[in-house]
Amino acid sequence: MASLTPNPIQFHFRNAKSPSRRSIPPYLVVLSNLASSPEDSSKPARRISADSGPKARFIARRTESVSVRQLQRPLTEYMSLPASQYSVLDAERIERVDDNTFRCYVYRFKFFAFEVCPVLLVRVEEQPDGCSINLLSCKLEGSPIVVAQNDKFDASMENKISCDSPRSDSPVQKLTSNAVIEVSIEIPFAFRAIPTQSIESTGSQVLGQILKAMLPRFMSQLVKDYRAWASGDTSRQPLGTGEI
Repeated sequence: MASLTPNPIQFHFRNAKSPSRRSIPPYLVVLSNLASSPEDSSKPARRISADSGPKARFIARRTESVSVRQLQRPLTEYMSLPASQYSVLDAERIERVDDNTFRCYVYRFKFFAFEVCPVLLVRVEEQPDGCSINLLSCKLEGSPIVVAQNDKFDASMENKISCDSPRSDSPVQKLTSNAVIEVSIEIPFAFRAIPTQSIESTGSQVLGQILKAMLPRFMSQLVKDYRAWASGDTSRQPLGTGEI
């Protein structure tokens, strides 16, 4: 029987898609930095198995904030730019599906002894102080037992990116990413002897470690891209290399 204590997440470089030079909003990395063929984009995000068994629920939340010193052009203006004017922060891991929909390849990690690589389809919704990134669907790649769960789980994710400073003319602004991920999965037969509470604790810890690893990197790339844009850099070159 597998140990209930989660191993430290081991991230592995994925042979990602060829970089695209089309513009993609920088806030899509996180959520960087999370799926499927184009026809999957029309499917609902929730996937329910016809033969429903006992389920476990994993949930993780994390907020990352950074202080950003404003340059010649304000941060609020940068955050309100249309998608066509944003650079690709990490072309190794993000593909554009349409103007507001993107496919994101998450880093491979270990859950118990199994390799997992989520592929997310997300949609960006503009908001007055930033944007909201919402999960449309998720496909699991990796070990065979992981792939077999693709019709046996529901997933939701929201990552709100906002510029929270009370005054737009303040020399220092605060940029915040507020992310929540929730997964409900049918417990595989091989794990049903393990108490559901233990499985849920392990799964939630894994999701938390993913957010802890990815959100700071995402925010750092976002700030670098703002500085390049505010300084008049028109190249809009991607900053990410697909590594964590």
